[in-house]
Amino acid sequence: MNPVSVLIIDDHPLLRLGVKQALESQEGFKVAGECADIRCVQTWLESSQHADVALLDRSLPDGDGLSLVPALKQAGMKVIVLTVEDADEEIRAAIDTGVDGYLLKSSDMEQILHAIGIVLQDAGAFPAHVLQKISRGDSSDPLAKLSQREMEIAEYVAQGHSNKVIGAKLNLSDNTVRNHLANIMQKLGFHNRVQVATLVLQHLRRHKRI
Repeated sequence: MNPVSVLIIDDHPLLRLGVKQALESQEGFKVAGECADIRCVQTWLESSQHADVALLDRSLPDGDGLSLVPALKQAGMKVIVLTVEDADEEIRAAIDTGVDGYLLKSSDMEQILHAIGIVLQDAGAFPAHVLQKISRGDSSDPLAKLSQREMEIAEYVAQGHSNKVIGAKLNLSDNTVRNHLANIMQKLGFHNRVQVATLVLQHLRRHKRI
């Protein structure tokens, strides 16, 4: 099995070094590249290099790291934001760009490795406190648009399960779950599963089920 390749994007040399050493000390991981700014990432992508996952800091010398998310996703990478920012608006901005995970730099290496594993299963890697922050507020209930089966799937998404796990729980194929999820996002006007999870958490709180 090929090792999981990771692109580290951060302007702090010591952080890049620490993450690189920690990753390369783990069997099954390798660092595909390191970049300290947006231009470096653009050059790296233009050279047709590849990584499975990008660990991305928002605060880069030449701009907001979130501006790189579309290009990284287009290149087939999962994107995990690794940042010191934990304000609600910062988290929402990241999720709105379609990132696959959001971790604070205070996370230990075990948490980072766990997040990488989760996003590679097509699930979102968002710690409970992050989901709680972004699930505050909106009191509307657009989930009424969903069928019973779609609501079941949406609730499993909110629990952080991958399509494969959801399929096993509901005796559905991965493709069927994927199609249901696409319909769910279309009905809700969303473009990623984290937005679905956030809405479901709001719904469950209003009905005092969590």
